[in-house]
Amino acid sequence: MSVRPLLLRSALATAAGAALFLLTAPALPASAEPSETVTIGSVGRIAEDGTVTLSGTYRCAGTTGPVFVSSSVSQSSPLVRQGIGGTRAVCDGVEHSWQNTGKPGSDALEPGQAHVEATLMELSPESGLPLPLFHAAAQQDVTLTKG
Repeated sequence: MSVRPLLLRSALATAAGAALFLLTAPALPASAEPSETVTIGSVGRIAEDGTVTLSGTYRCAGTTGPVFVSSSVSQSSPLVRQGIGGTRAVCDGVEHSWQNTGKPGSDALEPGQAHVEATLMELSPESGLPLPLFHAAAQQDVTLTKG
């Protein structure tokens, strides 16, 4: 038996196996978007009393515990992050808006550039105690404006 027919049979078997795999593999949706996301708006606001408002969007689905969008901001030092509120999230697979408002602690923020982090976190009841389960996170430089 010559080597050539064996190579041909091997190539045909590989091609047939690949075709069978492609026929049985699940199809991806036309728009394969991530099911869990959080975004941050490019502008935040600082009120006269120093209260900061940050915003963005989120999307989540399939959770068992309460879910929150939390946010923090840093300005003068990346090592000093200040929490800016938290919003309860609705995890129904649809994109929603979030807005967090809070007054920073010791370091006042000024109008100008700042770095914001937002997280989409579930308090998961799986172990009996609610433990944090992170679904999505984002970081972005924003402009803080008076208003």
